[in-house]
Amino acid sequence: MIKREPDDPRQSRIELRKELIAGGLNDRAIARLRADGTLHRVRHGAYVAGAAWRECDEVGRHGLKARAVVRQARADVVLSHLSAAAEWEIPLWDMTLADVHLTREDQRAGRHEAGVQQHLGELRPVDVVDLNDERVTAPTRTALDCASILDVEHGVTVVGDLLHRKLTTQKELSECAGFMERWPGSLKHRAVLLLADGRCESVGEHRTIVLCWRQGLPMPQPQYKVRDPATGEVVARVDFAWPELGLFLEFDGRVKYQKLLKEGESVTDVVLREKRREELICRLTGWRCIRIVWADLYAPERTAAIIRSLFRPTTAAS
Repeated sequence: MIKREPDDPRQSRIELRKELIAGGLNDRAIARLRADGTLHRVRHGAYVAGAAWRECDEVGRHGLKARAVVRQARADVVLSHLSAAAEWEIPLWDMTLADVHLTREDQRAGRHEAGVQQHLGELRPVDVVDLNDERVTAPTRTALDCASILDVEHGVTVVGDLLHRKLTTQKELSECAGFMERWPGSLKHRAVLLLADGRCESVGEHRTIVLCWRQGLPMPQPQYKVRDPATGEVVARVDFAWPELGLFLEFDGRVKYQKLLKEGESVTDVVLREKRREELICRLTGWRCIRIVWADLYAPERTAAIIRSLFRPTTAAS
């Protein structure tokens, strides 16, 4: 379970106008505190310490807005969909955080107004947890709620991340999908659950799986272990491999190279070490290697054509 420290700026207390007034301030004093940066107005009638707001990134600020909305809500609500995903610290690639997403516990119809999207949907006891001092949808429910309102590719990045971090399982997801099978957006669940693979370690890798599926490529094996034919020892692990087609793929994202940096190394050192590793794999397996970057995912037809051109059927796989 993710638990933030009490002094995390994302956990800062939301003060409502009526509470500030009760504490001895008036609207003019509140305005002065806003002007000098002591307070920041999160939304109408709700404030947070200015320093906390400035420390937060976009996702953190969304979390503060979500807390303000919950404090002002007139019904029992649970943070859900993308707002719950932010609390679970799922990478929100290319997703808008303009609205705070809530699910009402009274099962009344939701509405969309003033930057708040209320959703209608039954919440089972297993679907709600306490996280970071808020009631939010559990990982499994969050995964499928997000998949319901996102396209397949974005849904895969959310579900795949939760699987990778072992916050849910394919069995739990399938059971929840059955519960939600007639809900709006649930038709996408089948494709998302088919493609989401917890072995993938990043948004880029999840998107690579979707690219292969959409372009009709054979599905690769993620995080494939390459062994020395002579000893059976694992000498490397590659992002994706098609052993029967003599090809492996590495997704080269900026984060990957930062993770591979050792103390005292430069990015150049990492690149050279990766080059030697690639040469070793090719020598041991006889396979070819293709490296793709983030930009290649935005040219799926061209990227798929290059991958397809490198396939060489082989009778042996390491």
